[in-house]
Amino acid sequence: MSELVTENLNIGEYQTLITPEQLKDRLPLFGETADIVANNRQALRDILDRKDHRLIMVVGPCSIHDVDAALDYAERLKALSEGVNDTLFLIMRVYFEKPRTSTGWKGLINDPDMNDSFKIEEGLHKGRRLLLKLSAMGLPTSTEALDPISPQYLHDIITWSAIGARTTESQTHREMSSGLSSPVGFKNGTDGGLEVAINAMKAVSSPHRFLGIDPKGKVSVVHTKGNPYAHVVLRGGNGMQNYDSVSVAQCEEKCAAAGVSSNIMIDCSHANSNKDHNLQPLVLENVVNQILEGNQSIIGLMMESNIRDGRQDIPENLADLEYGVSVTDACIDWATTEQCILHARDKLKDVLPKRLG
Repeated sequence: MSELVTENLNIGEYQTLITPEQLKDRLPLFGETADIVANNRQALRDILDRKDHRLIMVVGPCSIHDVDAALDYAERLKALSEGVNDTLFLIMRVYFEKPRTSTGWKGLINDPDMNDSFKIEEGLHKGRRLLLKLSAMGLPTSTEALDPISPQYLHDIITWSAIGARTTESQTHREMSSGLSSPVGFKNGTDGGLEVAINAMKAVSSPHRFLGIDPKGKVSVVHTKGNPYAHVVLRGGNGMQNYDSVSVAQCEEKCAAAGVSSNIMIDCSHANSNKDHNLQPLVLENVVNQILEGNQSIIGLMMESNIRDGRQDIPENLADLEYGVSVTDACIDWATTEQCILHARDKLKDVLPKRLG
């Protein structure tokens, strides 16, 4: 008999992880906070069903690396939301996982200490604890569903999910999204094309069966029912923008021809702003004007925003991190964020209710 080893040749070790059920027992969602999450999801579904006239605005840091700064930002956003809630439904970006083209920091869940130590169990605790605090404040939360396993740990607290441009084409993520309890937005491909997002919306509405884990962490065949609340997110691509009225009209036509939802969200960052965070307000202004001119399909906007503008590299000494500044994509600062949101509310408050008619 051959003694040659044929498996696990490139595996260093396995580390047993806490199960979703155990994490939720330690950090449970219950009572008034659970009601808040359920009510926020229902409000979002009503907007997508055109029963609620408000415009969705998903706004917040590109990624969360400092929990204290995230809570600081959340308090500001919550106070602002109370003044615009008649027109805008604000959802905070609480992104814990970052896709990487090659290498780099993979987010709070995977590497909470930001030093390649990958204390994932600690990251899951930090992430869930933060989501519970934000939801208790009354804030709707959003994240990118990047890893097919992590939603089992956190998704009961999420109002809206995104599938990124790199993963919209992944059938694994489409199948996973068919079982998510929240509405989900599929970004167009990195090349700017719409086909992968439209195919994803077709797939996500149907039931699927795939390998995953159950709440006890046991490998299982997951049977989903299909998610009826998927929509497209236009984020540009391949050096081109697609937030303009012509691009939006083309998206409407392609969605209608494919028999999928014509609800459209515009991402003001990424290629739509030429990866220049200072251009995000101009994109928002253009989209608001499209709605003023009669557009019916745009139901939401996304902006990357933080307490302070720009971005920073992760220093060797984490004490040197600048407070409230992104460590991934550059963001606009809080003052600009507040100005953009108040301006959008003032321009749209009398127009959006008429779209229901």
